[in-house]
Amino acid sequence: MRAIILALFIATPVLAAPPNAATTAANAKLAATLDFTDTQDFDFAARGFVASRGDPLVKDANGAVLRDFREDAQFSGPAPATVNPSLWRNAALVAKHGLFKVMDGIWQIRGFDLSVMTLIAGTTGWIIVDPLTTEEMAAAGLALANEKLGRRPVSAIVYTHSHADHFGGAGGVAKPGSVPIYAPQGFMDHAVAENVIAGGAMIRRADYMFGQLLPRGPEGQVSSGLGAVRAGGTIGLLPPTHEITPETLVQTIDGIAFEFQLTPDTEAPAEMNFYLPGLRALCMAENANGAMHNLLTPRGALVRDAKGWAAQLLKSRRAYAAKSDVMFASHFWPRWGSAEIDRYLLEHAQAYAFVHNESVRLLNRGLDAGEIAEAIALPPPLAKRWFNRGHYGSLKFNARAVYQRYLGAFNGDPATLDPLPRDEQARKWVEALGGPARTLALARKAAAAGEDRWAATLFGQMVRAGGDSDAREGLAASFDQLAIQAESAVWRNFYLSGAQELRGGVKPVRVPGTNRLGANLRVADVLDAMSVRVLPERALGPAFAVAIVAPDVGERHLISIGNGVMLHEVSDDLPADATLTLPRLGLIGLVAGQVTPAALMGAGQMQISGNPAVLQRLLGLFETPVPNFPLVTPLP
Repeated sequence: MRAIILALFIATPVLAAPPNAATTAANAKLAATLDFTDTQDFDFAARGFVASRGDPLVKDANGAVLRDFREDAQFSGPAPATVNPSLWRNAALVAKHGLFKVMDGIWQIRGFDLSVMTLIAGTTGWIIVDPLTTEEMAAAGLALANEKLGRRPVSAIVYTHSHADHFGGAGGVAKPGSVPIYAPQGFMDHAVAENVIAGGAMIRRADYMFGQLLPRGPEGQVSSGLGAVRAGGTIGLLPPTHEITPETLVQTIDGIAFEFQLTPDTEAPAEMNFYLPGLRALCMAENANGAMHNLLTPRGALVRDAKGWAAQLLKSRRAYAAKSDVMFASHFWPRWGSAEIDRYLLEHAQAYAFVHNESVRLLNRGLDAGEIAEAIALPPPLAKRWFNRGHYGSLKFNARAVYQRYLGAFNGDPATLDPLPRDEQARKWVEALGGPARTLALARKAAAAGEDRWAATLFGQMVRAGGDSDAREGLAASFDQLAIQAESAVWRNFYLSGAQELRGGVKPVRVPGTNRLGANLRVADVLDAMSVRVLPERALGPAFAVAIVAPDVGERHLISIGNGVMLHEVSDDLPADATLTLPRLGLIGLVAGQVTPAALMGAGQMQISGNPAVLQRLLGLFETPVPNFPLVTPLP
């Protein structure tokens, strides 16, 4: 999941112009609706601070800087004119970093990474909950805790859910097989497979969503919306040794009693909260946050169930709020006091339920996704709560997601049933508007009037139609204004990344680190990835079948090719024209291009039986993925 571990490398500012009058007015109008006198979050975010690292630089084994804590000092004071004031408040809060005491027996490492690592003092050592994204940052956090609190071994690890920023750093705090690891039911099914099918597009869009190519600061990336950012490192996965199921919800881990609450298909496909009765402490995983979350992440994913999410929050509230003195989570800061926890869980649940209920009410009146997004607004009592503000997820995008979950992308209007491809449509729009010069004049008029969304639409049509540098700069300037207005860090990052592509072309993201998740793919996952890389015209002609045998995992899979399609199924006896026998890791390396068939055969790791020409034909079916395709400018 490169999406969460990529770096910010460009040193020049992105914004090319100051905010226009309309942008300044829009930010002032929003600020007037918000209660900046409510400083509870600043109290909570600072409470229990113990210390941060003496050395502000965290480096990898090669000396590359992964995190420079000195950068965080810039996120303080009044909001600059180039950042939405609500988002600036979020940036200042998530920039707070170090070791924090939650209560006796529980500490957290916050601000080191996108997520939070929690350390619970067990009888013999640390029980670590969600060991960050990268091994280097997790090791740095554990070292800080041991330095300030006294050295203790790691006695167990708990993964609250199947997203990489909550398990990727496990190798930095424990060696494989050295400690028990607990995870929710279905964890391994989703942890390595969630991004396999559409991984290329998701990763590319995540480059924009997390601002991987932007400088960090008031003219670039200011926040992820969820937590800190850092520049890469080693992401891996230590597989769980214990799966929490409905039959195993109560566990004693290193002397600490845990009551788990499985919450599948909420923020993640496999997720769980837990309660510590002996400590009167509730962990809400990533189901409860300091900002609105995504029902559909803009990088791409399956749409999440807002109705079910709200129901799980209510279930936690009913079961645990009254008997909890503290609530902590996988992002942001804890909340203290049973009354505060009860109110927070209720109003957070109400916000997700409202997005669902109101979106469905409006779609049942005939509004489409875009119209619902324009019409919807949180009720004022919910909107004023900072934990419901759209600093990461956004109300508009979430409303569109609810529509998509129930009705899909088609809005029911036959005129949109079979739309023209976007580039062809753009050319016809420019022609209909009177040609490039006329369209450019209309776009500039809209920009001058502060109608930045309409200006972006017009400039965008010109760019899609092959417009010149004036059109590209006009669209980039519109994106600048929309970025400054964006309350969501994700929206800001998308706009600024798009402006950068328009001004400087597509730039690849450089990653100082290693992603080891691929080594955990199952054979079926690898074959899924292969099947979506087949060029149909190469898979025509006589049908054939190839068996893949992986003795180390005791599996035989049959690949069948016919009529331009690759299918695969588990089979012990279906006939094949050729059989390829090799270990699972050998197959992964072969498909990833990290090892050649000759090398595997030379090492005695691969055997071929049957017709070798069929195998050669199979290997020639696949296209090489395009990792850095444009998102704003026309495809080549």
